[in-house]
Amino acid sequence: MIAMREPDEVMRLDRLGSLHASRLSFLRILLRRIQEERWSFQRTVFDIGADCTGDAVYTAHSPHRSYSLIVFAHQLNPEHRTDRVIANAWDATFTLFDGIPSAEDIDRLRSNVPLQEAGRLSASELTMSRANKSVRLWDAVVAALAAGTQPPVEEIDDTGYLMRTTAVYGSGKFGACDREMILDRPELQPAFQAEMLTVLMIRQFARDWLEHEAYLKAPDSAVRLDESLATRLGIGNSTGLGMAPFLINHPVLIDHWVRARETAIARVKAIIKVAPCDRELVMHLLRRARADFALWQSADEAQSATIEELIRDVDTLIGWIEVHPLHATSWADAMRFAKTELCLEAQEILASVMLEPYSNLVDELASGMAVAECELMPVNGSLTVGESIAQIDDSYDWLDDIQWKDAHATALLWYVSEEKLEPRLGFRAEDAFEAYEQPLAPARDITAYRQALSEWPSDATLAEFLMRQPEHRLASMRVQWIASNRYGEIRGNTIDAGLRPIDLLRCKLSFFGATRFDPRSDRWLRITLYRHAPYLDQIVEADPFWIYGPVH
Repeated sequence: MIAMREPDEVMRLDRLGSLHASRLSFLRILLRRIQEERWSFQRTVFDIGADCTGDAVYTAHSPHRSYSLIVFAHQLNPEHRTDRVIANAWDATFTLFDGIPSAEDIDRLRSNVPLQEAGRLSASELTMSRANKSVRLWDAVVAALAAGTQPPVEEIDDTGYLMRTTAVYGSGKFGACDREMILDRPELQPAFQAEMLTVLMIRQFARDWLEHEAYLKAPDSAVRLDESLATRLGIGNSTGLGMAPFLINHPVLIDHWVRARETAIARVKAIIKVAPCDRELVMHLLRRARADFALWQSADEAQSATIEELIRDVDTLIGWIEVHPLHATSWADAMRFAKTELCLEAQEILASVMLEPYSNLVDELASGMAVAECELMPVNGSLTVGESIAQIDDSYDWLDDIQWKDAHATALLWYVSEEKLEPRLGFRAEDAFEAYEQPLAPARDITAYRQALSEWPSDATLAEFLMRQPEHRLASMRVQWIASNRYGEIRGNTIDAGLRPIDLLRCKLSFFGATRFDPRSDRWLRITLYRHAPYLDQIVEADPFWIYGPVH
């Protein structure tokens, strides 16, 4: 085993903001299970009327259970169309039902799911979601199909999705089933599998709904969307600050995610002789990825420049591998070359792609990407103050690099909006929100915790300290968790003026399996899920490497 990359290298915000999907991304885990267990899918209801509104039900049958996506299709007034979380109307709303719903279940959910946050679910529902059409592309594709033609591939690639979700809620939200109730279900492990299944079936509905509208417009001439074009369409998603605190609030879980990926990378780097077939597969996938990167467009100038640099560096990487045959070197050599010569984006796409030939080394690590409650230990108050300071110094030596006296270091603050109960970022000197600040600045809080500890006798117990200064309880718990979960802490200041929250968002979304990251500001971005993936009737026999784009 080659040593894993250190947290000081991996957990920097700029690197987290450069991660790509991998074999250990949650949607890849789900599709592998579907293929291995040979799930089947049915569209059991498609009651969509002439006005393109109505209900639909799609059911996934696993070897042991069935799950049904219940769809409510609406007519959305254009003036109400927005991707913001404050919206109260959408083109379509969804819930993932545990089992096969009855007519009574659908009636009950029809009165609640379209209301989203204003409605209520039950323990029979695992997720709740909503999505809007990408109107320009939707209308263009409907018009082409109704006329009996196919839309231009350039038009498909320019957007990359027919619909985009603005939320996929789960884990007990709004009365839905709590995750603790389904922990014994292998098909819903390790994490976010219900949400990924929801989005997978939403993508199928989007295609079916679009083709149905084209047929209604011109039943005599309408054609279906060609399969080669349809697979180029994923499901879009708009993600903002609401997701960012997740990485801060769940350090043990994030450690498990990153540790699994870094363990996989270390295992593959430890291979001494690379088989020619494995080398060729990685080269093939890098070329596919490079072709897909060329279609990756972003409205953000910085991201556009990064994409151009990524493409150049992937070309450099492919050239290096061609002249350094890996049966004579190793993946560790390739990673060393990438670290010294390539941009972060290229380093991380190599880290993802080189895992692909080694399912036997990588895939089992997915089982460790969840957290049991017993791992979230309470504060150990028997530690001494001296031992607690030593823990901080061991895990948080990087705090010394932050200049806390500089106003920029504390320029931002996190709070929760009253209207939507969603996280927001404010400016400490401008917004009167300090009384509502959320504990989302661990670097600052642990610095203050260490300073307070230093004023106590080193042999005093932590319990004595916290009895007198309970405001440091959260910081003390976090320090103890990070002592054994070193990949759980971001090496950065989350209230610094230069913070780019989209780095946090991209990290989490890469573990979901997102592609085509498109920052719309430093606080929200659009991404695509399941682009190039097979549709429900073709999943079982599909190319397992679909995420890298079509074979050229």
